[in-house]
Amino acid sequence: MQPVRQLSTLTTLILLAGSSASASANSESKSETQAKNSVNLNLRYETVAQDNSLKDASALTLRTRLNYTSASYHDFTAVIEFEDSRQVAGVNKYNDAVGNNTEYSVIADPETTELDQAYVQYKKDGVTAKVGRQVLTLDNHRYVGHVGWRQDRQTFDAATVTYAALDNVEMSYSYINKRNRIFSNEKDFDAKDHLLNLAYKTSYGKLTAYSYLLEVDEGTANSLDTFGVSFNGKKDKFSYSAEFATQDSESGATDYSASYMAIQGGYSFDVVTLKLGAEVLGSDDSMYGFSTPLATLHKFNGWADQFLGTPKEGLVDLYASVSGKAFGGGWTVTIHDYSADESTDTVDDLGSEINAVYAKKFAKNYKAGLKYAAYSAGDATAGKVDTDKIWLWVSAKF
Repeated sequence: MQPVRQLSTLTTLILLAGSSASASANSESKSETQAKNSVNLNLRYETVAQDNSLKDASALTLRTRLNYTSASYHDFTAVIEFEDSRQVAGVNKYNDAVGNNTEYSVIADPETTELDQAYVQYKKDGVTAKVGRQVLTLDNHRYVGHVGWRQDRQTFDAATVTYAALDNVEMSYSYINKRNRIFSNEKDFDAKDHLLNLAYKTSYGKLTAYSYLLEVDEGTANSLDTFGVSFNGKKDKFSYSAEFATQDSESGATDYSASYMAIQGGYSFDVVTLKLGAEVLGSDDSMYGFSTPLATLHKFNGWADQFLGTPKEGLVDLYASVSGKAFGGGWTVTIHDYSADESTDTVDDLGSEINAVYAKKFAKNYKAGLKYAAYSAGDATAGKVDTDKIWLWVSAKF
């Protein structure tokens, strides 16, 4: 009966928050000087089947996020947000990545109730300063993201300053002293991270330069320093992007260097959009792979999540996608081909993958979707196995 009681409690909270949000929406339109609150719900069923000794996993989880944003006072606002993830109806045969049910495949959605955001913000004349627990995303999430696909999203205890007073220039700097990761509180890291991002908009696209200096505050000497530049834009029916970065990793007496390259081109027809791309996470002599520990990793290199950590041989991801509209929603199919950046005698072919998704908004505040990932392993010595994942979800925002 415990899942029923939990669901009943959550439902009560949802109804209270939803009623408050609805009442606010029915009143006169809000300005930036007025307080507001919101509720965000995500109910998801996920299955994982792998060609190994682990049992097939299944999970039905409900994520509830309650947000309150204060009225503006002398250009200051405050935000507080709580997030809760619960197993529903006893569908909980999965390894939650924090030590439970380890005989099953991993579905990284542990049960948790936590403070998701709590910050004070100052905003005036193109300058925004924010201090406290907050969501941070930069560019396409390749280096810094919220990992929003998982039920417990990633946030940071940080101070952030953004300058956007000029029409074509935007600069941001963040100092992070804690990484609140997607595994409840079990695997959060104290940190000393510096994020600097500078963007300049042109008539052809946006040019961005960045410097991300990361350090886990664990009492030992370590650093992960990345410097890079990217360009992305769109002209008529064409889209294009290119990026290059270098990275130095130090941990004690160990020192590695690797590079990153990405290129993508797309063309929109009347019915569908086609994209072709390549992403190379380089290797240092097959001993270290380019790393992006703060990224929304699920967004890159396939939804089967086989490359959340870059292999020490590096990773070359060649992909093609086609997307379009159908029945009021959107669909995308993507094919990936993976190989090592610096192959060895035993590791070269890292497999292939097919991804497919369909999602549709309905009744103004709701969205539902179906998503599939099928990974086929390459060289047996690469440590990967065939993996199939299916997701079915419905979400609501009020």
